[in-house]
Amino acid sequence: MEDDVVVAVTGGTGHMGFQAVKKLLELPFVKIKLLVRRENKTLPRLLREVGDARNRIAVVSGSLVDERALAELVRGTQYVVHMAAVIPPLSDKNPRRSYEANELGAKNIVRVIEAVKENQPKFIDVTSVALYGNRDEKHLWGRVGDPLLVSPFDVYSANKLRGEFAVLESNIANWAVLRQSAMIYRSMLDGNVSDGLMFHTTFNGPLEWVTDEDSGALIKRIIEKDLTEDLGKTFWRHVFNIGAPHENRVTGFETLDEGFKLINGSSKDFFTPDFNITRNFHGMWYYDSDVLDNMFHYKSQKLNDYWKEIGNCHKYYKLACVVPAALIKKIAIERLFKNYNAPKYWLSHGDNAKLTAFFGSADAYKNMTTTWSEFPLLCEGKLSDGTSVNYESLKDVKNARLLDYGFDFEKRDEEITLADLQNVAKMHGGECLASSFKTGDVYTPVKWKTQDAEIFSARPYSVLRAGHWVNPIYKDYVWDFDRLAKKDAIFAQIWYDTHSKDENFCYYFDSDFKAHMK
Repeated sequence: MEDDVVVAVTGGTGHMGFQAVKKLLELPFVKIKLLVRRENKTLPRLLREVGDARNRIAVVSGSLVDERALAELVRGTQYVVHMAAVIPPLSDKNPRRSYEANELGAKNIVRVIEAVKENQPKFIDVTSVALYGNRDEKHLWGRVGDPLLVSPFDVYSANKLRGEFAVLESNIANWAVLRQSAMIYRSMLDGNVSDGLMFHTTFNGPLEWVTDEDSGALIKRIIEKDLTEDLGKTFWRHVFNIGAPHENRVTGFETLDEGFKLINGSSKDFFTPDFNITRNFHGMWYYDSDVLDNMFHYKSQKLNDYWKEIGNCHKYYKLACVVPAALIKKIAIERLFKNYNAPKYWLSHGDNAKLTAFFGSADAYKNMTTTWSEFPLLCEGKLSDGTSVNYESLKDVKNARLLDYGFDFEKRDEEITLADLQNVAKMHGGECLASSFKTGDVYTPVKWKTQDAEIFSARPYSVLRAGHWVNPIYKDYVWDFDRLAKKDAIFAQIWYDTHSKDENFCYYFDSDFKAHMK
């Protein structure tokens, strides 16, 4: 490259962003403009680790709600990579900050980029697997295009959903959305032993773990490849899942178990089945996991090897090997029962809304077994009803159970017809209001009508390919999927995996973000 390439980065001091900045600076022609909040404490470490390359970093002080700072960030750049996010548990503690970072921030960046009329930068937006909502044994696998059923009371995923939709419907010429899978990083264990959020992992839920380093390498390779060849219609204006090596597909129980192996223990030593929620989480195995890797070849780190690296980086974990498991359980795990995010806290405080959302009812939680021999674990070859199953066969992508979207998903975009739009809308319980449609024109917005007779505008790509369908969560903190799924055949395929058809609850937050149901 003869000319410098300037990349604007948000979230560059977060886990993925930290690695992305380091990887990008391996390209000698790259300069980075980094948006950093004034109180950021991680920037000095980043500057130390990049060494002399720090001279190619320009720091823009400000936040995602400061459009003047964003305008300065974007000015003169060829790429904007938006990785900034406020994730759980911080998003639970400070939902207004979640809104600013995860929703308003994306919308602000969109406006700033749209305002650039000449030499508009290309935009990469990182969202989350959380948009897909909860999965269990019935639909372990999913792909871009699956319905977006963000879990009740998850502010983070609701904000990310709205922010992503703004990107897809924007006038930015070249954008790409990357839905991050579960991401593991070296300090993850330390960050998850201070909050009841650790009880929000479903033991039998599917998780596909990608490392922060592989995620960072992906960002580098996208920009590197885009500069040397025309990615054109194969990458830009598309949504992708950030997948991981197939060995990294596990369940929530296995994830916790690998962490406890670092202190020569197991999940069964420190947890009982009633510690953790049984539904209303997020995670799945990506059926389309290899799409991005086939383009950019970024997958390299396997989960078991990475756990060993975590252990090597935290030698003090070895000290816990000599501490009795019962003592660790009491001082490290059970002390969190008093945390606002813990199910036992909800029970003691009469929070029936959350107990219902996460367990089905307060009684369902109270009646949970505390004995592992009575709790079917998928990774041990038991389905939820106790019947036996070959777990390894479930992990074979060839046996994946996929969804019906109302049209042939294997069609190329150029082949999509008006009838496809109409059929998808009908399956959602709504209607496509377009009277005409040029075959294959998936990026010109059309009008749609929901089952609630609300009219909205969206590109066919957003609906057919990216899984968006406007419902109350797109405007308010209202999770109304019990009602919607009764008429929405696409939603129903996933929602009724973990909800009964006679459930009739609407979950919502009040103005103070207190959980309610009606």
